[in-house]
Order: sequence, then C-alpha cells, then structure tokens
Amino acid sequence: MRTPRSRTWFGGRRPTGPASLGAKLVLILTAVGVAGALGITLLLASVITPNFNALEAKAVGGHVERTRAALGEYAAKVENAVRDYGDWTQSYDYMAAAPSSAPAATFERDSFSPLAMTNLGVQGMAYVRPDGSIRIARWLDPASGRERADLRAAMIATATRTDLARVVGRSNSGHFYARLGPVVAAVGVAQVRRSDGTGSPRGYVLMARQVTSRQLSDLLQLDARIDRSATGDREAVVPGRQTMGIAVPIPGVDGHAIAAARFHIVRDVSLLGRRMLLLAVAGSTLLLLIVLVVLRRVIARLVLAPLQRVERHMQRVRASGAMALLEDDGRRDEFGSLGRSLNAMLSQLKDLREQIEAQSFALGRSESAVAVMHNVRNALNPISTILSQGIAQAPPIDRATVERALAELGRDDLPADRRAKLAAFATAALSAEVQGREAMRGELQVGREAMAHVLEIIGQQQKQAHERPALERCDLSEIVARNAAIARYSDAASIAFSFPAEPQFALANRVILSQVIGNLLGNAAEAIAASGRDSGSIGVAIQPEDDRIVVRIRDDGEGFDAATGATLFQRGFSTREHKSGGLGLHWCANAMNAMDGSLRLDSEGRGKGAVAILTLKAAEAVEVAQAA
Repeated sequence: MRTPRSRTWFGGRRPTGPASLGAKLVLILTAVGVAGALGITLLLASVITPNFNALEAKAVGGHVERTRAALGEYAAKVENAVRDYGDWTQSYDYMAAAPSSAPAATFERDSFSPLAMTNLGVQGMAYVRPDGSIRIARWLDPASGRERADLRAAMIATATRTDLARVVGRSNSGHFYARLGPVVAAVGVAQVRRSDGTGSPRGYVLMARQVTSRQLSDLLQLDARIDRSATGDREAVVPGRQTMGIAVPIPGVDGHAIAAARFHIVRDVSLLGRRMLLLAVAGSTLLLLIVLVVLRRVIARLVLAPLQRVERHMQRVRASGAMALLEDDGRRDEFGSLGRSLNAMLSQLKDLREQIEAQSFALGRSESAVAVMHNVRNALNPISTILSQGIAQAPPIDRATVERALAELGRDDLPADRRAKLAAFATAALSAEVQGREAMRGELQVGREAMAHVLEIIGQQQKQAHERPALERCDLSEIVARNAAIARYSDAASIAFSFPAEPQFALANRVILSQVIGNLLGNAAEAIAASGRDSGSIGVAIQPEDDRIVVRIRDDGEGFDAATGATLFQRGFSTREHKSGGLGLHWCANAMNAMDGSLRLDSEGRGKGAVAILTLKAAEAVEVAQAA
C-alpha cells in the first residue's frame, strides 16, 4: 500500500487558478475587457474599413477617368489641328498637283516648315494618298529643328499599315495613339477636301504630337510618367502602405495598349479611415477600461469588502475561541442577511458548545473508564493467547515411554547396543524437556511484560485522573519493538513484523504512547485476519521531518474506502461487526492530541491495506528551543 503524497479533491487533482474571489473577479473582468476590446475592434473594422475602401475605390476610379479624359483631350487637340489642314483647298490642290511642280514645292516649303509645325504644336506630319502611299512625310526634332529619320520612318510605317478610313469613320477626321519607335505620340487624321467641304477626298493628312512624361504630369497635375513596357489593356492598381500606384493603359489604333500612364497618389482616404479606426478603437477601449475600473471598484466596495469583513470576524472567532457576534452594519441586502444568519449560527454554536462542555464533563469519567478497560483488554490478549497455547500444547515426549526406558537401563543383562540406544533416547528426551521449559519461560516472560503493561495502564489512569499526562523523552523504536513482540502472539494470522532498530526520540508520555501503538498494531493484525489470508505483514517506519517525528504503521490488510475513513475516529464506530466498543481509534486520537501530536489513517481503498501516521514533537527540537 502506498501513502498518498498530496491531498486530492474528490478523487482528482487539486484545482489550479486564483483562490481569492477578488483575483477571480479581476481575471474575469480582464477577460471581459479583452474580449470586449477585440469585439469592438472587429465591429468597427467591419463597418469603417469597407466604407473607406469603397471611397478609395471611387477615388481611384476618378483618377483613371480623369487620366483617360486628359489623354482624349490631348489627342482631340491634335485632331482639331489636322482638321484645319484637311478641310483646306490648298491641301486639296496639293494632292492633285505633280510632285515636282512649283505649286507643290511652294506648299511643302510653307506648310512643312519648322515654324509652321511649331505653331501647330506637332512634331510629325504626312500626306497619304487614297491608295495608302505616302506623298510627303516629315518629323522634326523640336529641340534641334532637324529631321529625325528614324521617327519619320516609324510614322510612315504606322500610316501605311493603319486603316485610315476606319480611323476617320463617317466623319472627316479622327485620332489615335501610336508607338513611334521610342516615343508615344497622339496622331490626328483628316480627309483632304476643299475648304467648303466639297469634292471627293483625295487622301489623308496626318499630324503626330509626342507625349512625354512631363506633358502627362502637367495634364494630370501629378508626378506621372509614360511606361512603354506596360502592355495590359486594363488599368492596374498596386496599393502600398502610404501611396497607391495606378497604371492607365494608352490604347493604340487596334484598341490594345501601346504604353501606360503610370503615377502614384497618396492614400488619403485609406489613411483617414485607418486613423479613424484607430481613434475609434482607442476611444472605445479606453471607455471600456474606465467602465471596468469603475465596476471593479464598485465590486470591491459592495461585494469584496463585506466578505473580507466576515472573513476577518471568523478568523478572530477561530483565534480566540469566543463566539462573538458580527457587528450589524445596517445593510438590508444579501450581505446584511448573511451577517444576520451568521450571528444566528454563532449564537446556536455558543449554546451547543456550552451543552457539549457540560456533557463532556459528565461523559469524561465513564469514557475514561471504558477506555481503560479497552486498553486492559488489549494488553491481556497476549496473556490469554500464551495460556491457551500452553494448555493446548502436547508434552514434547511421552512420560511413560521415558520411564520404561529408564527402567530397562537399570537391568544388568541389557546388551551394549541396546543400552546405547536407550541412553541416546533418554538424552534426547531430557534435551526436549529442557527446550520446552525454555520456550515456556520465554512465553511467561512475554506474559509478565504484558501483565506489567496492564498494571502500568491502571496506574497511569489513576495518575491521569488528577493531572494532564506528563511528556518525556521516549525511544520510539523501543516502544514499537515491545508492542510488536506482544502483537506477534495474535491468534488471528501469522504476521511478519519489520521495524527500525536505530533509536528515534520524541516527546510523549511513554505509557500512553505504548497503548496507542499497541492499539494500532492490534487493529493492523485484525485487518490482516479480516482479509481472509493466513499470513500478512506489518511494517513500521520512523522518520524525522523538520521538528517532528513521524511514525508510519503500514499493513497489507483489508483497508477501507473514503466513506469509512471519514468515520473511523468517531466514538463507538468499529469496522468489525463481531467486535464491540469502538473506542480504540477514538481514544488513540484523543491521546495523541493530549501529547501535542496527531493521528491520521490513510488507505487507497478496500483490499489495498492501510497506513496509520502518528506525528509527535522531536525531543531534540524541544531541547534546542528550551536551551535557546
């Protein structure tokens, strides 16, 4: 049987967590505050964030539409400029004139001069015949005024592969964006007609105006740039932490992007929403914290303070032993009712204690006498067992047989070998008789010790009738050894004892402690017999713990369950149906208390044995304290 090392609650582990009600309330309020803050944060985030995201999406859409409008307006200006050249009689006549004629040369010199193209705000200009061939094309560098052959070739290639009739459509002009080598340009197209709009169109006139990042920035009033590597046909939005990147595609004549207008905008709406969310969360959390602090103070004042007042009063009652009543504070709530109920209970306990003291005084004499008889009976049991064994034990050898052997030895005519055998038989008979007498002497010695123990009990009871038992320095090992020798003669079962031989000294009354240990050893022997086995074991361990000495008497008997353990020390209770009295453990517990000690019984359950734990003051610790 094992001794439990720690106390358990209802067969389980000790509950963890704060034991104070105030700490529990603080923990609960903290958990509620954290959960409330998280809930408020999630609620505000679910309301504020989507709305501000929608506003930001609208702002992004506005920037995209404004960029498209700016690009359209830029290209429309080029279209307006080219329309003037398309609906112009001189252009109409130029397309019909011979390439080397004087009127054609004059027109080309005047219309394609750097000054004329600068005034129009275009860098490239071309006339295209109805069959798609180029009549004339020119691209001037606005910075140097020189012609750029590469850009001219790119413009001619774009003009020849573009369906200009589709660009113009039902009107006489149109526009589109084109990628001309390394530049992006807005291209305006117009049919060549007379100034009054009459005459069959004789071809097309094209004008190209380069779009730079600086021009785009001026149009959008933003830091924008032309991204020639972008090929997506849909606008792209790349959100960042502080800014948002937007790329608006610049569609070509076929509707696919030839470049993109890329710029960044500050996420004012998102930042505003984020600040508003943080402010709302911080404000609501602060408000919740204030509410929790106020609630905690209210609980501390209205709940915890009255409970602490009741607890302090109960501690004073426990320390003083006086059933003083709790002062009425005039409250009419549940705590006021609790105080009045507590006072009523204390009054009843005071009356009951007075009655118990009166009954205990009357009961003490009879209980003491019964306890003495119980202890005397336990001490006389070994004597009865020894006498019963002595009466029932047969003589070691038959007396008549010995007498015949002696008579035969007296004959003179007895053969030598027969005489030797009879002499050996007589010697063996004498030895058996001597051994029997020695065994009887040992049993009588034990019986004499038991009888002396009975006389000590009676004498001690007479002494106890007038004074409290005196405590002295006792060797626990010696007391256990003596009682173990007496209990070994139990007629219930064959019992193996084990106990320490080293002396261990404690402060106790030697006679009373011997009775207590004898009772416990007797109970252990009865528990082994009650288990239905013919043999068992009882082990005694004596160990010092701080300033105390702990004696553990362990048996492998029938044990007991938790329900029985709660009633073992009640007066009159006994686990043996065939026994009467039930005063052993009750008296032992009272005796240990009288010697400033304690007695406890533990068991892991029925059938698993039990252990009796006695605790006494160590003699060395008491001597050191007295010397100090």
